[in-house]
Amino acid sequence: MKRKEPDSAFRSGIAAAISPGDMTENPLDNFIWSALSTEQASFSIGSDRARRFDPAIGPLAGLRDLSPESLAAFGQLVQTTGTAALGLTGVTEDVAVPGTQVLRGAEGVQMVFDGNADALSEIERASEDPRILPLSESDYPEMLELALLTEPGPFAERTGDLGQFWGVRENGRLLAMAGQRVRTASHVEVSGVCTHPDGRGKGYAALLSRRVAGAILGEGRCPLLHSYTDNETALALYRRLGFVERTLVRFTIYGPE
Repeated sequence: MKRKEPDSAFRSGIAAAISPGDMTENPLDNFIWSALSTEQASFSIGSDRARRFDPAIGPLAGLRDLSPESLAAFGQLVQTTGTAALGLTGVTEDVAVPGTQVLRGAEGVQMVFDGNADALSEIERASEDPRILPLSESDYPEMLELALLTEPGPFAERTGDLGQFWGVRENGRLLAMAGQRVRTASHVEVSGVCTHPDGRGKGYAALLSRRVAGAILGEGRCPLLHSYTDNETALALYRRLGFVERTLVRFTIYGPE
């Protein structure tokens, strides 16, 4: 299906990212919860205070707010379903959650696509690159194997259910991939960007990230992504692709106490 041109759907998606507004009510400030309670509710389990993706899809979880009631609900969710991860804005330390232990915490950054002309031109070219192949359920085992090897972030056996992934193969081997993960009405996350050591240095990460961004813009939504603040290589790449930093995010992985 041919995607829409930049001056229509593309521009409406970009506007969603850069328009001003009351940041206390911006879904991007509670992005995972926004997705789990609306567009991706069918993939989630939990309550009206804390939800997470089905463990077969991944560990990402969200809270309605940081009230004691929501934290308690999340603690119960971790105890009954296992390890889960929060990505919270507006905090600089790992938030204590009853009945859980912090397995890992790190500072990250949320970046949104700014729609500059050069970046859009490169996205157009990537959409026509014959090396890029759509991935499907039959590719899930290889996708998981690649993710476990390269560690691009949370990835599970059915993460591919959340959105389209694309890959590059050489001699039949999946050497690189990227796809769509968390989704709201206005934004979709570029995620799972990774390259096998045998495929590095060929520009596959940039190529596939542009392909994913183009598909998101073609829906009239805006691409965004997340990275750790100490991953300078990834941050430099994403800036070249047309993404700009929006806010810091505290990523914390919790396990049962």
